[in-house]
Amino acid sequence: MSESKLRELSMEFSVDIIELVKYLKSIKESIISNQIGRSGTSIGANIHEAQYAQGKKDFISKLETALKEASETGYWLELLFRTKYIDEQTFKALSTKCTSLRAMLIASCRTAKENVK
Repeated sequence: MSESKLRELSMEFSVDIIELVKYLKSIKESIISNQIGRSGTSIGANIHEAQYAQGKKDFISKLETALKEASETGYWLELLFRTKYIDEQTFKALSTKCTSLRAMLIASCRTAKENVK
């Protein structure tokens, strides 16, 4: 998967997360919305930072951080669904994007690590 596709999807996902946070704040939910806002937008920020990494190890580190943030975001999405803050359709749509990001990040990390060897 190309890095530009990864950056594009992460930006799209960040926009979706910001829209979700706006909704959650409008219904006075602040605990999970703050958490998912940080982790969900951090994915794209770390992918963008990787573009200007200071070497391969730094590049890999940024992508691994993005992967950790994507994993955390998946947790918050499931928690929002289980606590009925979001409906099944919203959960599935956001979870699918988050899972796609994780898969792309895993593949990118694997490729980058192979290129270091």
